[in-house]
Amino acid sequence: MTNSRPLRLAIVDDYAVVVAGVASFLAAEAIDVVETGASQAVVSDVDVVLYDTFGQVEGRGIDLQDFVRESDAQVVVYSWNVQPEMVRDAVFHGARGYLSKVLTGPQIVAALRRVVAGEVVVLTGDDETSVGGDGDWPGRSIGLSPREAEVVALIAQGLSNKDIAARAYLSVNTVKTYIRTAYSKIGAASRSQAVIWALDHGFKPDTLRTVDPALVLRSPR
Repeated sequence: MTNSRPLRLAIVDDYAVVVAGVASFLAAEAIDVVETGASQAVVSDVDVVLYDTFGQVEGRGIDLQDFVRESDAQVVVYSWNVQPEMVRDAVFHGARGYLSKVLTGPQIVAALRRVVAGEVVVLTGDDETSVGGDGDWPGRSIGLSPREAEVVALIAQGLSNKDIAARAYLSVNTVKTYIRTAYSKIGAASRSQAVIWALDHGFKPDTLRTVDPALVLRSPR
């Protein structure tokens, strides 16, 4: 593939606002977003499946390789969480890339092209510390940081603090800190109040899939 040919991309996550944010962020780059949707096997002929980890729960749904079981596409993880253990696990389970959400659009495109060329690319950048950044996530409009929002999403899915810590490779005390700051922002005084707020504010996982009919088939070389 030459650099003049747009990359064909599927964006996968269970939250429509997250998928839409990534698609919008990459719209100005040399990428054809062929398919977007929830965490299920990709049906289109794409070069890369960009797997956004927001709100994902280990042990549920499908494995990385199931995304591309009928194609030669490469799976690349896209995440705010750049804990070394999480990166190693993703690569061990078949990811061909792991990209931090602090990267710019051109950096992401360059990394994806390297993956398509056969490399395993890990670019973790700097860990997220603020609400700023590209893309979108549930709760951003009221000031939740990506990490706070993800903790709220996992609480809404029924995970305990211990479960969240294990899933995100964080200490339980760190998880409690995110919970405390998130609860302050959303006005919750208990876990049950946080769950109710989350389900009323876009934290319920989606099951939708969209495929661009104009891009389903590759154009002739």
